[in-house]
Amino acid sequence: MDVRVYPAERLEGVVNPPSSKNYTTRYLLAAALAEGESLIRFPAESEDATALKRCLADLGAVLVPDGKHLRVRGFGRRPRNPRTLNPGNAGAVLRFLMAVCAATLDEITFVTDYADSLGKRPQGDLLDALGQLGATVESREGRLPITIRTGGAAGSNLGSGGPRAAGGDHGSGGLHGGTVRVSGSVSSQYTSALLFAAPLIGQDVTIEVTGDLKSRPALRQTLQVLREAGIRVDAAPDLRRFFVPGGQRYEAREYTVPGDYPGAAALMAAAAVVPSDVTIPRLFHDEQGERQAVEVLAAMGADIVHDGQQVRIRGGRPLRGGRFDGDPFTDAVLALTAAAVLAVGETVIYNVENLRYKECDRISDYRAELNMLGARVEEGRDRLIVHGRPEGVEGGVTVESRIDHRVIMGLTIVSLRAREPVVIRDAHHVAKSYPAFFDDLRRLGARIEEV
Repeated sequence: MDVRVYPAERLEGVVNPPSSKNYTTRYLLAAALAEGESLIRFPAESEDATALKRCLADLGAVLVPDGKHLRVRGFGRRPRNPRTLNPGNAGAVLRFLMAVCAATLDEITFVTDYADSLGKRPQGDLLDALGQLGATVESREGRLPITIRTGGAAGSNLGSGGPRAAGGDHGSGGLHGGTVRVSGSVSSQYTSALLFAAPLIGQDVTIEVTGDLKSRPALRQTLQVLREAGIRVDAAPDLRRFFVPGGQRYEAREYTVPGDYPGAAALMAAAAVVPSDVTIPRLFHDEQGERQAVEVLAAMGADIVHDGQQVRIRGGRPLRGGRFDGDPFTDAVLALTAAAVLAVGETVIYNVENLRYKECDRISDYRAELNMLGARVEEGRDRLIVHGRPEGVEGGVTVESRIDHRVIMGLTIVSLRAREPVVIRDAHHVAKSYPAFFDDLRRLGARIEEV
């Protein structure tokens, strides 16, 4: 589906954000790894959530909708083996399940229908870590399709030469405890995956993070969910070392998913760049780093207030550029870059090299599409440099979604301030995290047509 976005005169109203994609993924996994029934309140309805639910059902979980909630009867430490799992285009789903399945199954193969997106994303750091714990891995240079085997002495075929953990009694999937080292320079999801898998191994596990460490807020979300699920993790203050005692089990619980700050950040940015009065409820003070979008927009001059559990934006004031470390709010960077396109002066969002390893290269690919709209954006290895056009952009063109939900939202925000309507190709991929994005903008007064 393509969409045509028209210039917006005003946005006004109250719109609920989607439920958090990241928390939904983690709560679903924790519920499946428990024996008994858990209740998840307000889970996200997104392509990522659908992909994970499909995979968990293949592994033996029973998922029953209950109004706006979801009941999950978990498989605990004994999933059934479907032999092949397809996580769609969901990178976190793939990584979490690779580690969990390595800890519980003797052999599993992961595939994807998105060869040009998830199929190109690197998984080698996690595969190397699983090799240290006793897995044998077959992959296409660290990329899908990937087969993981356990049940004896093994090592990753990636040839890292990393230290192996000491032997001992293996868990049902053949992994052993000990110390495992994993790089944090590409994604914190590798460390989160190991944290979810560690309690299933049956022995003490120590996880040491090497290199740079990206997206610490996402790791804190993982630790919060594990704590709620009854799992003890001793974490160093800098999140570079974790100790997970053996002999633990996930407990069936009730969980409530908060609103999604990355999706809300797109609404905030859209409201900030046009005359508006928009309120977004269900935004708690939780571990989502993207809640810093409120602070960034305020620093840029937006009239934005986070009061209790809601954010109110009254747009129309001139925005100004600035310098921002984007690592704490990775999934809001593209939306805030869109706001910067329409600000006065230069904006630099740095320390975001990991954006290059998402659904697309969110630095080079996004820069190219923004400039097609008439923006003036440059790039560095780990940054986006925006020369603002407060008068708006030309528009009147067709741009590519790059099959990336964050790119789609960012291009839409800028298009609201284009002189001529803009067509965004394959915009249906916004459903990966925010299926109602275009509907919500329409409710606020935007004119967006399906083409």
